[in-house]
Amino acid sequence: MSFEQELRSAKEAAQRAGEHLRNVSDAGIISNSGKDIELKADREAQEIILDYLKPTPYPVISEHMENPQRNKEGPRWIVDPLDGSLNFYRQIPNAAVSIALWDGQEPCLGVVYDFNRDDMYYGAVKEGSFRNGEKISVSDVAEKGNAVLCMGFPSKADYATERLLGFVKKVQDFKKVRLLGSAALSLAYVASGKADAYHEEGIMLWDVAAGLALVKASGGEFEMKGLGKNQFDIFASNGALQRAN
Repeated sequence: MSFEQELRSAKEAAQRAGEHLRNVSDAGIISNSGKDIELKADREAQEIILDYLKPTPYPVISEHMENPQRNKEGPRWIVDPLDGSLNFYRQIPNAAVSIALWDGQEPCLGVVYDFNRDDMYYGAVKEGSFRNGEKISVSDVAEKGNAVLCMGFPSKADYATERLLGFVKKVQDFKKVRLLGSAALSLAYVASGKADAYHEEGIMLWDVAAGLALVKASGGEFEMKGLGKNQFDIFASNGALQRAN
């Protein structure tokens, strides 16, 4: 099944939402509790995206929808209008618009728009992926000792001593570890060969849906362990590292 029209709609939605975010003068805090922050800019970008996706026949799951439609059977949009909200608020230029289409538990297409750098990553599974019109692919690094791992600590994660030690053991074999503060951008880097793997525990589906689609479209692989309520443990890589994991 081809998703050419859906990919076009997702790219246009991401472009317009990103342009809005790039020109925001006041991010506007809606809530700032614990490790979470929600901005007025999140909601504004979400409304722009929803306007573009409304003509399609698919329901939408979005981070900031009060009653997101959680069907897991048919095709559905999975949206994070601003992945990296705290970075955005503090003017750290690692944030992105993330839009994906999944069918059941499988990604169909993904768009990650790095609006600070005007880099559009997009692709469809079995059709390839691109950055600003140029084809991209995962790296060929086959050993962890030579690999760059992107990772993060989700706001909802609880890292007691034993769990934290287990997490450290998983990542200490990599050459370098990078924390960008945006799961979508991290996965776009894996999809384009800038990084070699991504790992995060307790991450929300909308944070990673588009990036995982890109990784798969670029020839990589990923594993998901469901934790309930759209939350997952994720390991994604160029494929060679997946087999070495």
